[in-house]
Amino acid sequence: MNNSNTILVTGGAGFIGSHLVKLLIEKGEQVVVFDALTYAGHLENLVEVQGHPCFQFVKGDISNQQDCEQLFRKFNFNCIFHLAAESHVDRSIQGPLAFVHTNVLGTVHLLEEARKQGFGGKSKKLFFHVSTDEVFGTLESDGKFSETTAYAPHSPYSASKASSDHFVRAYADTYGMPVMISNCSNNFGTHQFPEKLIPVVVNSLLNQKPIPVYGKGVNVRDWLWVEDHVQALYILWKEGKPGETYCIGGNNEWNNLDLVHLIIELFDELNGNALGTSTQLISFVTDRLGHDLRYAIDNSKITSVTSWRPTVDFREKLKLTIQWYIENQDWVNSVSNP
Repeated sequence: MNNSNTILVTGGAGFIGSHLVKLLIEKGEQVVVFDALTYAGHLENLVEVQGHPCFQFVKGDISNQQDCEQLFRKFNFNCIFHLAAESHVDRSIQGPLAFVHTNVLGTVHLLEEARKQGFGGKSKKLFFHVSTDEVFGTLESDGKFSETTAYAPHSPYSASKASSDHFVRAYADTYGMPVMISNCSNNFGTHQFPEKLIPVVVNSLLNQKPIPVYGKGVNVRDWLWVEDHVQALYILWKEGKPGETYCIGGNNEWNNLDLVHLIIELFDELNGNALGTSTQLISFVTDRLGHDLRYAIDNSKITSVTSWRPTVDFREKLKLTIQWYIENQDWVNSVSNP
């Protein structure tokens, strides 16, 4: 591996990170994955690239300054894709401090090490910070988030991500560090940790257990296929402008209850059941504290300045995702019970 032409992907053993790593390797890039392998990061997500000459894995925690220092002493990175984060809202409500340590302190550790390694001034090195639309708060029945939307986080998770976004911008302004920030909508696809909505529904169906739906199921999310997301990140690295923020969305809004019904329909179709027979498993549960009503992204900036476009066939991609979970219950059991 050429030590001076290497991309760092933090959180590269997680859901979105592993998809990005596989894309970068496919494109011929040299990649180092830095991951603590906590509950949501698993080497099983990277089996396709393990042993590849352009891939190297380093176990470490971004919230541990010594781990970060050792990583940057060993490699000279020319780009950092920062995806490592605590990301589940329910977990942030139960234990917010872990989100501060990882999402805020961990990001600052990386920024400091990048600054020491020459990410600044006239450097062409890029610090690409992958964030979330949740930093913008909530929407009513109309309107969309854009790059100019004011921050209004409502959960400890979104507050920690908002803080990390601000630190990235501060390093750009203070030290001249070339940075890029993306704020994406809800991702779906293979290898997503089983606590998220779509795998929760599929696994409930497989095990004939109640499907938990918060409140009345009216909360709306814009769903983005993970492969579309990582393609956007790659294209932004190649075609985007340092110092800019880009919102990445799928133009694909669904309220939770309608989405659950669609998953049930596709699941029943794949399993030869009478369509919709599994709806009896839907169970409405107490709503999440501070549950944002609606997220939606205006992705006109990224589509106007780059070649990226989202995939529009949501039903097809969702069916492929459901099929993957049905066929990969060994993976589900492995990551759920490490």
